Amino acid sequence: MILRDTAKHQGLRNQLASVLKNKGITDEKVLDAIRSIPRHLFIDSSFEDHAYQDKAFPIAADQTISQPYTVAFQSQTLQISKGDKILEIGTGSGYQTVVLLEMKAKVYTIERQHELFKKTSLFLPKLGYYPKKFIFGDGYKGLPEEAPFDKIIVTAGAPFVPKPLMAQLKVGGMLLIPVGDQKQIMTLFIRKSNKEFEKHELGDFAFVPMLEKRS
Repeated sequence: MILRDTAKHQGLRNQLASVLKNKGITDEKVLDAIRSIPRHLFIDSSFEDHAYQDKAFPIAADQTISQPYTVAFQSQTLQISKGDKILEIGTGSGYQTVVLLEMKAKVYTIERQHELFKKTSLFLPKLGYYPKKFIFGDGYKGLPEEAPFDKIIVTAGAPFVPKPLMAQLKVGGMLLIPVGDQKQIMTLFIRKSNKEFEKHELGDFAFVPMLEKRS
């Protein structure tokens, strides 16, 4: 596998970061990650021209690589700090995973589609990125053996908020999840105590569905 990254790609990344900044992304750590990560390597090389446009794009297993604005918005909303222990539901292409890793988070990531799990778990190390754990499994169940988490990010549309994810969040932690069927409302939960959660609705987004792992 040849990982080709050129000055032209860097220029396109800089342009993309400027587009996102104009759309309201102000967290410099997020923008630096966008500038650093060769997004064109996460999609088929024949579609390279689409890599730095602010739009979602199809990848394997009927999934998508999320729109850069969506990735940046979710990353900014979670207020990532160095060393944050983060559970990601829906690894997909690994692009969001790598943004979190660039921001120095400790990432535990779950993918339900085996085709994507195999591809991405081999691909990320070739780029020099290593999540703490990479799991093929059911995102609805989370990762109880590694809980609690500082932050949980869901990168697929969920018809409801899975209770295990709420339970695996530490007090003071944040869960960011797009909730809905056809369209989703980006929803932020902040755990205030063992039983109390603060809820914020942050606008409409469109994601592929969050699927359960079938036996």
